[in-house]
Amino acid sequence: MTKEKRSKKRRIAGLVTSDKMVKTRVVTVSRMKKHPKYLRYFKVSQNFKAHDENNEYKTGDKVVIEETRPLSKEKRWKIVSKA
Repeated sequence: MTKEKRSKKRRIAGLVTSDKMVKTRVVTVSRMKKHPKYLRYFKVSQNFKAHDENNEYKTGDKVVIEETRPLSKEKRWKIVSKA
């Protein structure tokens, strides 16, 4: 029996909001969060710096990012594909 390797790295879909850096893109991930007391949903956004080796993704692209080892001070994600 062979043991399958499962990727434990997180994958998140988001929107590229900045492509001004070389080999780095800022990806905004939005989600709906429920208020604990009032039980209403509201939007929460988070920005991630993601590695883009070939500078192929531009502002407005929907992409999938994957967790990776630290590439720089703030970069811990890489862009896997378009969503």
